[in-house]
Amino acid sequence: MKFLDQAKIYLKAGNGGAGAVSFRREKFIEFGGPDGGDGGNGGHVYVECVDGLNTLIDFRYQQHFKAGTGIHGMGRNRTGANGADIVLKVPAGTQIWDAEDETLLADMTEPGQKLRLLKGGNGGWGNTRFKGPANQAPRHANPGQDAPELWVWLRLKLIADAGLIGLPNAGKSTFLAAVSRARPKIADYPFTTLHPQLGVVYCDGEEFVMADIPGLIAGAHEGAGLGTRFLGHVERCRINLHLVDGTQEKITRAYRTIRHELREYSPDLADKPELLVLNKCDALTTEQIRRKKAALEKASGQTVMTVSGATGQGVQEVLRALHDAIKRARETAAAENNTEPAAQWSP
Repeated sequence: MKFLDQAKIYLKAGNGGAGAVSFRREKFIEFGGPDGGDGGNGGHVYVECVDGLNTLIDFRYQQHFKAGTGIHGMGRNRTGANGADIVLKVPAGTQIWDAEDETLLADMTEPGQKLRLLKGGNGGWGNTRFKGPANQAPRHANPGQDAPELWVWLRLKLIADAGLIGLPNAGKSTFLAAVSRARPKIADYPFTTLHPQLGVVYCDGEEFVMADIPGLIAGAHEGAGLGTRFLGHVERCRINLHLVDGTQEKITRAYRTIRHELREYSPDLADKPELLVLNKCDALTTEQIRRKKAALEKASGQTVMTVSGATGQGVQEVLRALHDAIKRARETAAAENNTEPAAQWSP
């Protein structure tokens, strides 16, 4: 299935049905009076967050969505049926922005979350509603109310526990393939991965989700390449696994490039927990590993782990450290969302 993380769609709620102008005509009933029914209400437009989806591919082939129009009222005080609602099913992590891409309308983060985005038009009143002592035979009814419409942007930001970041050809896809059943494209040239990849990682009897974010480059926060779209996926991750290619000469520059792009895109993104790993150590000697690890630790001010995604060297140690950091992040988030129960009222 092709990965699609943004789409522009047109939405329109259903118009209300018109009220009816009708009079009761029956034998032996001299004064029947008005009996026009009301029109039905137009359908609403809902957005629902569902489990099992991780792409917006459904909105590539259909961009226009219209709810049903309310049925017109009829004689004998018959009210028209309401128009059918439409429900757009989106994956967790979908944001809904206005047509100018400036105002956030909704952020769908939890499966089961449902939001009414547009309200259908009210049905018009039939002439029965207008009868009274001063006008016992009204010959007019209300038309149905026109429903709102709008264009919106759907932007998907993948929800994962850990995000793989690094310069192109840092070995992110190889690492993801080594620790999960995901099978991203792997080759010996940069920009092999063009779309984010998800994989489920099992560690010590538990599992977490890891996302392979395509290679960022200098200037990504300004839109160079596809950086701004890919950086948006990193925002949802609890921790970043920063891979640095150990075979390149200027490893500290590679590290600082990614850190600069994260900081310029969002200070909150730069403050996320990060696990720094020197990758491709199978191609280095012991002395080279020692020297480059020391250089990275001096530049970053944190402990650097060594790994080789191709041979599996150090993979389990990295996964355990990553798993421990994710558990701490989950506990912190749960503590922040936990509220004190309200005290019961008593007279």
